[in-house]
Amino acid sequence: MKTLLTVCAGVIGLSLNVAAAATGADSYNMVEKGRYLTTLGDCTACHTVPGKPLFSGGVILDTPFGKLAGANITPDPVNGIGRWSFDDFQNAMSKGHGLDGKRLYGAMPFTAYTKVTREDNQAIWAYLKTVDASDNKVETNQLPFPFNVRTSLIGWNLINFKEGEFKANPQKSEQWNRGAYLVEGLGHCGTCHTPKNLIGGDKNDQFLTGANLQNWVAPNITSTGHDGLGAWNEDDIVNYLKTGTNRFDIASGPMAEEVEHSSQHWTDQDLMAVAVYLKDGAKPAEAAKPIAATDASMVSGKAIYADRCSACHTPNGDGVANLFPKLAMAPLINSNDPSSLIRVVLAGSRAGATDAAPTAPAMPAFGWNLSDENVADVLTYVRNTWGNAAPAVSSASVKEVREALSPK
Repeated sequence: MKTLLTVCAGVIGLSLNVAAAATGADSYNMVEKGRYLTTLGDCTACHTVPGKPLFSGGVILDTPFGKLAGANITPDPVNGIGRWSFDDFQNAMSKGHGLDGKRLYGAMPFTAYTKVTREDNQAIWAYLKTVDASDNKVETNQLPFPFNVRTSLIGWNLINFKEGEFKANPQKSEQWNRGAYLVEGLGHCGTCHTPKNLIGGDKNDQFLTGANLQNWVAPNITSTGHDGLGAWNEDDIVNYLKTGTNRFDIASGPMAEEVEHSSQHWTDQDLMAVAVYLKDGAKPAEAAKPIAATDASMVSGKAIYADRCSACHTPNGDGVANLFPKLAMAPLINSNDPSSLIRVVLAGSRAGATDAAPTAPAMPAFGWNLSDENVADVLTYVRNTWGNAAPAVSSASVKEVREALSPK
């Protein structure tokens, strides 16, 4: 009997050890999944100031209505989310409600995050609980009156928000649905690439057709249109998101930061799923009529391009692969809004560095030696040569961007 009891005890002990090991492995897998999902969602962009503790908040978000700041989402019980339960976190992601029901502003893209599954939110929550706590105190609401009154968000939500998890389209493939889930949900691509209405909500009938954010153009990333991704194939999209460059473009500005912090770390399967989704329903780009080469601005712009631009971008606008962007038939060049182009010519830009493409090429600033009219002319020329066709750039538009970039 004693021997039998000993054997039973040993079996029970072994079972408990196996169960504990399994539980530990499950916990680890959950945390690692959450780590990956926070990377997919680029949580760093709004919640981590460079050089400061991870997710300790304080990133200033300039909106048309004033300033907001990314919250401290570390486990600190006073200044972070240490007092939150998972249900509190789920409400923030799916409903746009913070602790004690406080309504969140749309700068926290819960309008997209509402599509994230509860299971994925549980993984994100498990990971966030492992992050080092930071006592960094952040005043998130820095908006002026009356925009700082959160009760106004009741009406905003009624107009701009539809709650609900992502629903797979049974007519589409599993890969397409994964891409849709990432683009529409955790990737929140529409937050930058969808035009906004007067109160800052997405114009969902123009989903992903491009928008202007702080004089950077988030271009049209639909598969149709002269200024969209019609000429890009799926591999072009994957390469751009993985390396920050492809045969058409090099990421700069906020997109370079997104690639550096987020999409370069996505799995190849997820990147291809996004590409498949974005290219669905691709149609030939509509023909557009360029400005005549004899136009005065085109003649002037051609001379400036030959003198200042052609050495890097080449005389025929083809650029140098993975080093200097191609200007011919590039979606951003053909955008109706030239703000990004004006900004880059005036202030210069540096591409993001990724593991796959560690050399980050730079564009020098020409604002110091090109007048507003010079910049307008050279951009008008670029936007209407080598198969490009887009509205002329005015010197008034250049002046406006120049003033916005000047130190206040």
